[in-house]
Amino acid sequence: MRILYSFLLIAVLLPVDSEAQVDYSVPYVNEESGTVFTQMTSDNDYVCMPEVRRSGYNVNWLTNRIIDISVDGTQLAYLSMRNNTTNIFIKDVNRKGSSIQRTNRQAILDFSYSPNGKYICFSEKNGDNNEVYQTSSTNGYVCRQITSGNEDYSPVYSPDMTNIYFARKEMNGLSIWSYDLANNFLSNYTKGINPYPLKTKDQMLCTRFDANGKGEIWMINFGTGAEECILSDAKRSFSSPAISPDGQWILLVGSNVLMNGSSPYANTDIFVCHTDGTQLRQLTYHAADDLSPVWSRDGKHIYFISQRGSSTATANVWRMTFNRY
Repeated sequence: MRILYSFLLIAVLLPVDSEAQVDYSVPYVNEESGTVFTQMTSDNDYVCMPEVRRSGYNVNWLTNRIIDISVDGTQLAYLSMRNNTTNIFIKDVNRKGSSIQRTNRQAILDFSYSPNGKYICFSEKNGDNNEVYQTSSTNGYVCRQITSGNEDYSPVYSPDMTNIYFARKEMNGLSIWSYDLANNFLSNYTKGINPYPLKTKDQMLCTRFDANGKGEIWMINFGTGAEECILSDAKRSFSSPAISPDGQWILLVGSNVLMNGSSPYANTDIFVCHTDGTQLRQLTYHAADDLSPVWSRDGKHIYFISQRGSSTATANVWRMTFNRY
């Protein structure tokens, strides 16, 4: 169940296994009763779908975060592939009308808003490299280049906005770095991907892989050097941790296996657990792949990408209510 850290984004799902045909047309399944699902985009928004590969009991997926919610909670930002380019588009959460193109690049891979809402940092594929940039969240296309000459991705701001953390692929594996925005200083912290800095100073969540290639969630304190695996499962992989606004929950993507008679069908679902890794709960059960989840700013909803509700398996951004208990 190794999680992909390649950099391909596709606008539609890869071909479905012939042994297990999936009915994508239903918006939710019986196991999800009590949860309200709302489709936030349309097929004409050309929402990018993270790459998913499956074989028997195994499923691999791209872990990069490719949707986000503005700091005031009114704007949904997502990646869209149009005219052979991949860019960030923004849609009003309440009106759900047409989208506004926010970047004018070639191949953006992932992105996130700054804590003050004024900026967006993103990574973009450029030949054999992936480079991190910063741009305004509201005006113009001017970008500040943060890194170059490496395979960097998954950028995210520190809570105080002094640093941008990101993952870097190197010869000896995957590691987490930071860029100091004031003095242009680069630092290497620890192995892993999907950095998610906490408001508590010097702490972050990240994804690491065990000896069998399954994703685990780790808590890193780079001030004290303490590193703790807080979520691991012998039968599942996890990725893309994100802390809820109240600081009590971790939002995750996890692998799951459905059975079609004697044939297994592996897919991805949304999970949550407490910040110490306890009380793991599966939130989605649809045979469609549910990926790239983010919290609403009030913590009452979760936004994610899925092909659910589409007879053609077209990806869209969905919103679900978060029931705490």
